[in-house]
Amino acid sequence: MFSKSRINEPGPKQAEGDKNKAPDMTATKPAMDYTPSTPKVKAAASVLSSDLTVVGNLRTTGDIQVEGTVEGDIRAHLLTVGESATIRGEIVADDIVVNGRVIGRVRGLKVRLTSTARVEGDIIHKTIAIESGAHFEGSVQRQEDPLANGKLAISAPPAAIAAPVTRPMDGV
Repeated sequence: MFSKSRINEPGPKQAEGDKNKAPDMTATKPAMDYTPSTPKVKAAASVLSSDLTVVGNLRTTGDIQVEGTVEGDIRAHLLTVGESATIRGEIVADDIVVNGRVIGRVRGLKVRLTSTARVEGDIIHKTIAIESGAHFEGSVQRQEDPLANGKLAISAPPAAIAAPVTRPMDGV
């Protein structure tokens, strides 16, 4: 995009007759080695403060830290439920840390309930850790892919069952 000009650089002087000619840049290395790259900067987590109440669903590919109240479903990469937080709805994330209260289903690859956690609902996980003192009412189910929709796919019955075969009877 930009290149450094060699006109004012110190170096071998051009002869008087060669000053009007353009310098031959084919045999020299570029003055500036510029390799465009996009730096991978990890975005900070979105924080919902303790005085905030959200009514509705939240969806992000990033991280969320909830300290307030959410009445709706949350989907994120990393979800941290603060000690003062209350979530009423389903939470789905790769990594879930619950320090506060969740009323609803929890689905995550890694789910961690700390000693201050209060969960009322089912937990579907790949790995789970429950610290001593955590309060939990519901069922726990391990699945290889807990982030899948959670609904069983209904397959069509086999064709032989779906449509009975009728045969003409001989002699009737």
